[in-house]
Amino acid sequence: MKHLQLLLIFLPFVLQSYNTSTIKTTRHNAHKWVSIFNGKNLDGWQPKIAGYKLGDNFGNTFRVKNGILSTRYDQYDSFNNRFGALYFTKKFSSYRLKVEYRFVGKLTAGAPSWGFKDGGIQYHCQPPATVGFNQPFPVCLEYNLHGGDGKTERPTGEICAAGMYVEINGKRNKDYCTTPTIKKTFNGDEWITAEIDVHNGKITHFVNGEKILVFENPHYDSTHAEGKKFIIDGKDAVTSGYISLQSNSHPMDFKNIEIMEY
Repeated sequence: MKHLQLLLIFLPFVLQSYNTSTIKTTRHNAHKWVSIFNGKNLDGWQPKIAGYKLGDNFGNTFRVKNGILSTRYDQYDSFNNRFGALYFTKKFSSYRLKVEYRFVGKLTAGAPSWGFKDGGIQYHCQPPATVGFNQPFPVCLEYNLHGGDGKTERPTGEICAAGMYVEINGKRNKDYCTTPTIKKTFNGDEWITAEIDVHNGKITHFVNGEKILVFENPHYDSTHAEGKKFIIDGKDAVTSGYISLQSNSHPMDFKNIEIMEY
């Protein structure tokens, strides 16, 4: 009888310990980094450059060599506003994205002056098949990639909202791009790690593992010519979309592109 009483006393604690361990193991297994760039070619990705059809990689803008995905403009006579992006073909909703990037070389001839060491990781993008023939940028949110010139501060990781708006500290963003709370400028050609965490309407930008900006509740902008097209039956909340890497006129390299879905 005493043994039975002791069993009844300790059984709940044993079960609680087992359940906690099981939950932790399950969660750990569910959250795994998965590479979405194979380091060999552009399989799983589609280019869309302004003035060209979806899938037309004009001038071999996007290319892969030695495990690095690059944007190059050596086959352009002039940049001529041929902004583009390389889209991953799967839609995502709740995830953490990690990308290593660097700026190399010089600004392409014919590019706007603001294009100097300016690139972007675009997310919550409209479907690439819906991007207009001459449309330079998709409806999306963007982790703006900046590089310094050694003289002035050009912090990386600001949020740019194209055809959308977000809430920062409980208020709607006023400008197209908003600088990060923690400002980090990188002047050389070193590899930088950018991360974007998207979960339950809250979005966080990181650089080299440090949290630099938090915002939430993205919505399509009803006053934006392209953005308003995605408001269906009055529903304007943005909860998913595609991921893309910009070709913005300054040569860039990308590697180790990984995603962890929640």
